[in-house]
Amino acid sequence: MLFNRDGDCLAAKLRPGNVHSAEGWEELLLSEIEGQQKLGKEVVFRADAAFAKPEIYEALESRGVKYVIRIPANENLERDVAELLPHPVGRPSYKPIVWYKSFLYKAASWTTARRVVAKVEHHAGELFPRIGFIVTNLETPSRAVVRFYNKRGTAEQWIKEGKQAVKMTRLSCHRFRSNEVRLWLSVIAYNLGNLWRRLVLPRGIGTWSLTSLQQRLVKTGGRLVKHARYYPLLLAESHLTRRLFGSMLRRLEALPLPAG
Repeated sequence: MLFNRDGDCLAAKLRPGNVHSAEGWEELLLSEIEGQQKLGKEVVFRADAAFAKPEIYEALESRGVKYVIRIPANENLERDVAELLPHPVGRPSYKPIVWYKSFLYKAASWTTARRVVAKVEHHAGELFPRIGFIVTNLETPSRAVVRFYNKRGTAEQWIKEGKQAVKMTRLSCHRFRSNEVRLWLSVIAYNLGNLWRRLVLPRGIGTWSLTSLQQRLVKTGGRLVKHARYYPLLLAESHLTRRLFGSMLRRLEALPLPAG
């Protein structure tokens, strides 16, 4: 699944359970990158270790795309940060001690050396440090690179919302194609909910999860009454009050129409 920074799901692809997590990345990723670049947008790609593949680095570099991708640790990488691994001397701190290091690294399968940012954390009561490595072509400081990568956790939250609110993973059909269609329908439902949340909702409830919006605002009792000249819609006031409903309608009417 591919998300933008606003939480919209730009693309989704269902893969068989017996292939690599990054299987079919060209079809999913490159077409979306080219589409965004045609709109004049700068693209920065952020992904977990499943996308730590040299062919992905080369494809992104050839298109001028910045990337931040986690890579699995190995002996060669740990050797480059060996001076950061021993526990600090003196009285242990209750707060984690965090060190960063940036260096050039070339794996055997890479055609060129690339920048790797390491983060080493020493926690009280833990025998071994926590180590993470990120390959990137950003030129920002190491701490900023790690902070930018850590925002990838927000995408995990969006996926969780999709699972709970629109049942993205309820793919129980016998045929693969049918499950793929169900996934796409779930993505459409998720995007509609996310657009509603960030474009229409007032600021006070703009951070609600899709599950909260579904349970508090969508599942509201109502009655449509037929009169001779009009149809009044009567809604039960709980979380969806008259003031909130009117505010959403005004925000919806103020949205600009798409060009063309």
